[in-house]
Amino acid sequence: MNKSFNVKTLCVGGAVAALYVVLTLVAQAFGLASGAIQVRLSEALTILPVFTAAAVPGLTVGCVLANLITGCAMWDVVFGSLATLLGAIGTRLLRKNPLIAWIPPVVSNMVIVPLVLQRVYGVPDSFWYLMLTVGAGEVIACGILGLLLYKALKKVPKLFD
Repeated sequence: MNKSFNVKTLCVGGAVAALYVVLTLVAQAFGLASGAIQVRLSEALTILPVFTAAAVPGLTVGCVLANLITGCAMWDVVFGSLATLLGAIGTRLLRKNPLIAWIPPVVSNMVIVPLVLQRVYGVPDSFWYLMLTVGAGEVIACGILGLLLYKALKKVPKLFD
């Protein structure tokens, strides 16, 4: 068996996916999970690839499931999840510098989600406006909440080892 893949890796990825779904449902209960103005609390979890590579597929699967459960259009499930995957990979690549590792999910969602909102849902707002609103929500979720989560988790010894 491959050393980088084991039961613990699978469990961590599954736990991340489950948390992503639950936090998205909480955000949806407050009307914040989708639309031109959104703050997906689950996006705070995109800081987790700083700690473990298992978070990358966990975030992606969680986003796919959350988008399916919340009734997103299929193109949104595909491209919204792609935005999360690209952001998680970027975070993993920048894991040595957690103070900037939260930026890739913000950028990937700022570019991809406005296109989905316009082309899939017919949102009439300009691309730049949607970049601003989606980006602001991502800064709140990934930048503020994600960094708070990072600060809390880095104090837990061997949590992801």
